Amino acid sequence: MMTLEKFEEASDVVKRVTLETKLVYSDYFSEVTGNKVFFKPENMQLTGAYKLRGAYYKISTLTDEERQKGLITASAGNHAQGVAYAAKRYSCKAVIVMPTTTPLIKVNRTKGYGAEVVLYGNVYDEACEYAIKLAEEKGYTFIHPFDDLDVATGQGTIAMEIFKELPTVDYILVPIGGGGLATGVSTLTKLLNPKIKVIGVEPEGASCMKTSFEKGEVVTLPCVNTIADGTAVKTPGSKIFPYIRENLDGILTVPDEELIVCFLDMVENHKMIVENSGLLTVAALKQLKPENKKVVSILSGGNMDVITMASVVQNGLIQRERIFTVSVLLPDKPGELVKVSKIIADLQGNIIKLDHNQFVSINRSMTVELRITLEAYGKEHKEEIVTALQENGYRPKLVQLKGTYM
Repeated sequence: MMTLEKFEEASDVVKRVTLETKLVYSDYFSEVTGNKVFFKPENMQLTGAYKLRGAYYKISTLTDEERQKGLITASAGNHAQGVAYAAKRYSCKAVIVMPTTTPLIKVNRTKGYGAEVVLYGNVYDEACEYAIKLAEEKGYTFIHPFDDLDVATGQGTIAMEIFKELPTVDYILVPIGGGGLATGVSTLTKLLNPKIKVIGVEPEGASCMKTSFEKGEVVTLPCVNTIADGTAVKTPGSKIFPYIRENLDGILTVPDEELIVCFLDMVENHKMIVENSGLLTVAALKQLKPENKKVVSILSGGNMDVITMASVVQNGLIQRERIFTVSVLLPDKPGELVKVSKIIADLQGNIIKLDHNQFVSINRSMTVELRITLEAYGKEHKEEIVTALQENGYRPKLVQLKGTYM
């Protein structure tokens, strides 16, 4: 059973390995959403995510014999690092099965804590099946990343810290993958104050818990498709599902596109790196009514590799219309490129790339195409530049950018 005494015990245990992640008030998101928004920055934890809590508490409950058999788990990255770090503290072997799609930074950091990493399958569920098989074959002790009441209890210690720091909180938003974090946070929250609303948030492309929630039973999705790799789970936990049904007040979903712009918002306004799964609760903030309520958004992790960051930033700038490409037609004669450049420069546009195509027309002396990729301050500035080009007779056409502009 998940009791208040168990949560209190877990809170004391996890303090041995966790950093203090005090709430961060967000002026920006509070103004945008009409509520008082606080972030619980678990992306600043020692292993870059909250998962260390559940992993360490679970391993603390094992016998010496169970630990010395060696530990094994499956994870898309954050639970992997939690188990690897906890195993190192207890001087026992750890084997981690990770999907082949796991970001390199998570693989390398898991190895850095001394764990043996096995890459298998395209999604978490496939990696988990293989990890269970290895556990049976080699006698390892399996540590489930979410469908375990001790693990969920360890994750729930986040709620204890939130309540101590902000006892008048109205809403807690929590990301959902398999459901361990949501189970722990919602169960402890209702034990402390049933009036506090706990809302789970999933990516639209991996909404296994919402589907299960609505059908009243655990459901397996045929496939998952999301950039939020830490929550790309097809089947939620069956052991924890009854707690979710009883204690969670609802589940919201967000599309991947909204995670991209939230990454930009967090970097520019809070100077924080938050991975896509951790941004789920940030993206969901605008779905709450603007009622001046105290809302805590749990940022579950910040383990994102540099290549993914670069891609997210580029896509975010494109979505915010701060990067765009425009095509103009001009005669192929000296001075024309200077004229176009001056129009853009006078309006403080910043040219990133030029593509000069002389073969768009048979009569190239009369018409060539110039594609200009440039940076603007936002939508209004972009429209101002396009209008100026139009007024100078260049017939500008916007060219859709997808993913990269370099």
